[in-house]
Amino acid sequence: MYDATHLFEPEVMTEEEKLARFTERIENGEKIEADDWMPAFYRDTLIKLISMHGISEIMGALPEKEWVPKAPSLRRKLGIMAKVQDEMGHGQLLLRVVEDLMKPYGKTRGDLMDDLFTGRLKFHNVFHMPTRTWADAGTIGWLVDGAAIITQTNMLGASYGPYARALQRICAEEVFHAQHGESIIMALAEGTPEQKAMIQESLDEWWESLLMFFGPATKETTGTSKQDITIAYKIRTKTNEELRQNFFTKYVPRIQSLGLVIPDPTLRFDEESGQWIYAQPDWSEFKQIIQGGGPRSKERLALRRTSYQNNAWVREALAETMA
Repeated sequence: MYDATHLFEPEVMTEEEKLARFTERIENGEKIEADDWMPAFYRDTLIKLISMHGISEIMGALPEKEWVPKAPSLRRKLGIMAKVQDEMGHGQLLLRVVEDLMKPYGKTRGDLMDDLFTGRLKFHNVFHMPTRTWADAGTIGWLVDGAAIITQTNMLGASYGPYARALQRICAEEVFHAQHGESIIMALAEGTPEQKAMIQESLDEWWESLLMFFGPATKETTGTSKQDITIAYKIRTKTNEELRQNFFTKYVPRIQSLGLVIPDPTLRFDEESGQWIYAQPDWSEFKQIIQGGGPRSKERLALRRTSYQNNAWVREALAETMA
């Protein structure tokens, strides 16, 4: 009997047939693995998305790292140190996922670091911002990590298997990070008038950055966006605006319950449309920040570059032992 199964093997299929089969697998809810055939646009989208996520985890540890020696108690110091350690671990896990995707291009993690230092690889806008007070450290944990959880849980069912599995661990740990930040904010909210004022000042400083965190509603806003591809190929399911609306629904009541004033007098929930109405952030500033023009961009990139250079001997030693 004639065996025709070989006709469906990627090496004997046309590019059109490969893409059709790949799309069918996505539609059927199958997971794409690192060694599977995938179209270049899917691979490139994953590389850009996951490398940005991974680098953001690493760069995102730096604002809180600044508060390790200044935390108000030993318990708080240990808590924020553990959080910094987790974020670094998340970054390393994600960059390992990216390394597999880059193999066909002959690139390594070193290329990612070069891209970071030359400005080709961006990281989240919020991690370019200063952490002036202990309340800022709490805001990062409570609201920034809260925003990250909304974004990342939306990709737990991602069509790319290695990323979806990495997110299972990352999201579970991010829940603890958000609780850690919330505990800092609650302690301050129950404190002195000066401490309560510190929270309000922090919220005022971070609110616009939090809105920017989810990205523009459409690519026309900033000139580029991969959300259409990521949704079409089931890397995620919701748009940037849907995620931002989810953030409002979850956190606006919590913020207001503490007696805080959200620094947007136009913010309100419209019953007819079922949407939050709000003032748009300055998207031109967003572009400037992620291109390295933020208040702490240069300092944090310089710190990461110095660390990378100073620890080159470790990578070289490991490479020799594995040769």
